[in-house]
Amino acid sequence: MAQDRPVTLAAVTGAHGVTGEVRLKLFGEGVVALKRYRAFNDSALTLTKLRDDGKGGAIARFAEVTDRNAAEKLRGTALTVPRSALPALTDGEYYHADLIGLPAVSTDGEDLGHCIAVDNYGAGDVLEIKRPNGKRFMVPMRAEAVPEWDGERLLITAAYAAD
Repeated sequence: MAQDRPVTLAAVTGAHGVTGEVRLKLFGEGVVALKRYRAFNDSALTLTKLRDDGKGGAIARFAEVTDRNAAEKLRGTALTVPRSALPALTDGEYYHADLIGLPAVSTDGEDLGHCIAVDNYGAGDVLEIKRPNGKRFMVPMRAEAVPEWDGERLLITAAYAAD
């Protein structure tokens, strides 16, 4: 597992007001989770203020951004921290960033490809696997479908990988 790989926690969606604040789209567990970090993007951005926008996002101020023009230039910027900065996990927990890119193998030993995305449509996480031939399939991240995973691979029950 690449502990220094950057993990995206939020993205700048635009400027907010005229003093350099930015609007954020959050990818983690909300404002509270984001507040544990001060430096983003290899310390290029230093968070000085963060508040909930009441719409599922946040409003942030960075020390390096002092006016609306500078804030607008950040539009589309992903805010990252090193994977090693994230809190430790307990057994059975995972970060989406740790699953993406992992090779997938069936319980029959077939090479299924690799995980290219983790989505959640409301009933739990769903892995998107891209086969070596370019075709894609989805599998629920539940014990009966993915009985094992680690930093090296995903093991997928053969019945869930059938064409």
